[in-house]
Amino acid sequence: MKKYDTPLLDELEKGPWPSFVTEMKKAGQKNEMANDAVGHLEKCFKTRIGYWKHGGIVGVLGYGGGVIGRYSEIGDEFPGVAHFHTVRLNQPSGFFYTTKALREICDIWDKYGSGLTNMHGSTGDIVLLGTNTAALEPIFAEYSSRGWDLGGSGSDLRTPSCCVGPGRCEWANYDTLDVIYNLTQEYQDELHRPMFAYKFKIKAAGCACDCVASLARADMSIIGTWKGDIQIDQAEVKNYAANGMDINSEIVGMCPTECMSYDGGELKIDNANCKRCMHCITKMTKALQPGAERGATICIGSKAPIVVGSLLSWVVVPFIKLEPPYTELKELIRKIWDWWDDNAKPRERIGEVIEMKGMRSFLEAIGIDPQPQQIKEPRKDPFMFYTDEDIAKFKANEAEEKKTGVYKF
Repeated sequence: MKKYDTPLLDELEKGPWPSFVTEMKKAGQKNEMANDAVGHLEKCFKTRIGYWKHGGIVGVLGYGGGVIGRYSEIGDEFPGVAHFHTVRLNQPSGFFYTTKALREICDIWDKYGSGLTNMHGSTGDIVLLGTNTAALEPIFAEYSSRGWDLGGSGSDLRTPSCCVGPGRCEWANYDTLDVIYNLTQEYQDELHRPMFAYKFKIKAAGCACDCVASLARADMSIIGTWKGDIQIDQAEVKNYAANGMDINSEIVGMCPTECMSYDGGELKIDNANCKRCMHCITKMTKALQPGAERGATICIGSKAPIVVGSLLSWVVVPFIKLEPPYTELKELIRKIWDWWDDNAKPRERIGEVIEMKGMRSFLEAIGIDPQPQQIKEPRKDPFMFYTDEDIAKFKANEAEEKKTGVYKF
């Protein structure tokens, strides 16, 4: 096996933090594909050219997604990475694994691929980095025989993912694990056989802490919330104060809507103005709990920048109960997909289509009534419409203001 000189990559191994370069070199000691990947990366750094070609239709029989074709333009120089396809495996809900399961994944991957992995990709998926075309069917056969399945890629439903939810977190307002498992089983066709204009991501977070960053990365975010008042244990509030917590500074003063007060004895919350951000609850876990009626807020449209730039999600459904078999949620998802399919151009995410068509068109199509929570930002009200007479008055006022120098607010 060829030994590559890597002075530039060596720089990334210096310092106190773990380095992916070290792991690639370790894998390269026993795997030719991983070894050539190291040499290939060093050349990319040296020449400042990316030699990877993204393209080529590769996959496994019956699936349109789950495998991303990658080829190198300099495969003659680095034959181990001439083909370097990525395989995505559908992760378990909440990323819970046994050591036996992880060893099983790695043993099969060592047998057919480079041994390099990414745990996890930004969508979720166990990402297996680097194999050749001939190995794809044997890889799929071995993984599927042990209960693993491919994840999503391309213009399809990407692998749904969630936070650990009630498996490890007392703040979960619904069972994120069960919702994501149920949706994954429900939408097998949409996950494995690309049929959309572009990708669609569903992420589930048990509360507004949003540990899966769904509000910035998911076309549909399912964020746990509650109705009613935050439950307060005043005795525990006193314990926090007695143990050194400055409640006015650390809790009341940090409330984004200033809906809390503390007089040194009793903590009060104006729940009508609470935005359920979870700050107070996460800081005073023993004293505060979410309200008794729990469910989720459905948000739509976030994405990373491609066509119109990055977007954050809009609130579409302020509150929905999430109970098996999640019929209401599934019906909503189908309506959303139908509208998106009717209106999207190729490679348009749903948030971009809503930007173009307007929230009013979207809400009418999916049968959701306008609500104040759906307003994304001040002075950009998608439900406000002006007549020609209104506009004429605005222009007249503007002319008068410029003439007199007196501005009307």
